[in-house]
Amino acid sequence: MTGSDAPRVAVLDYGSGNVHSAVKALVRAGAEVELTRDPQRVLDADGLFVPGVGAFDAVMAQLRAIQGHELIGRRLAGGRPVLGVCVGLQVMFDEGIERGITTEGLGEWPGTVRELNAPMLPHMGWNTVTAPADSVLFRGIESERFYFVHSNAATEWTLEGRTPALAPKVTWSAYGEPFVAAVENGPLTATQFHPEKSGEAGIALLRNWIASLTPTRTTKENR
Repeated sequence: MTGSDAPRVAVLDYGSGNVHSAVKALVRAGAEVELTRDPQRVLDADGLFVPGVGAFDAVMAQLRAIQGHELIGRRLAGGRPVLGVCVGLQVMFDEGIERGITTEGLGEWPGTVRELNAPMLPHMGWNTVTAPADSVLFRGIESERFYFVHSNAATEWTLEGRTPALAPKVTWSAYGEPFVAAVENGPLTATQFHPEKSGEAGIALLRNWIASLTPTRTTKENR
C-alpha cells in the first residue's frame, strides 16, 4: 500500500526517546506516519504507536501530562488499534514497581511489572520468543530473534478471554525467568522488545500489525 491507500499511524509524541527510529521503521513497513500529540490526530489515526523508553513512573507522568492515558483509553474503548513498545507495553498493566517506587499503570491488563530475577541487568540484546501458533503479529517470523533493552517485565499473565476466540495471544521469552514478550488482545497489541531496532524481523512484525489496520479517510480528505 502506498500514498492514500496506506494506513495512517500516529506515533504518540509525549517526550519518550527513540521516536524517530520508530517513525522510520513504520514508514519502511508501509504506513503513512505522523509524530503527534494532537488529540484529534491521535484519535483519528488508523493505528496508534506508543513508544516507551525509561522508567515506568516517568513514562506514566509524561503520558498523563498530555492526557495520553485518556487518548489511549478512548481508542481502545472504540476498538481502535494501539501498539505499545517496551515501557509502552509495561504501562498497560495495573502497576509497575521500579527503584522501590510503585506507580499505577493504565490498567488494561491485571498484574504488576517488576525487576527480572536475572544474574545481570539490564537484559540487552537479541532473544528468541515463543509465540502462539495462531499469532498474527509473528506470522512468518516465529523463529526470528528480536532486540530487548529492559530490566523490568511482566512475569505473570492472569487475564483470560471469555471464549477461546477472544482469549489474548501471549508471547513469551526468558531472561533469568520467563516474561511476557508480546500480547495481542483485540485492538491492543504490545511488545516488550523494540521492533524498530530488530532489523528485518522487526520490520516484518510491524508490517503484520499494519496489515491488520483498516485505512480510513475523513470526508474532507476524500473531497
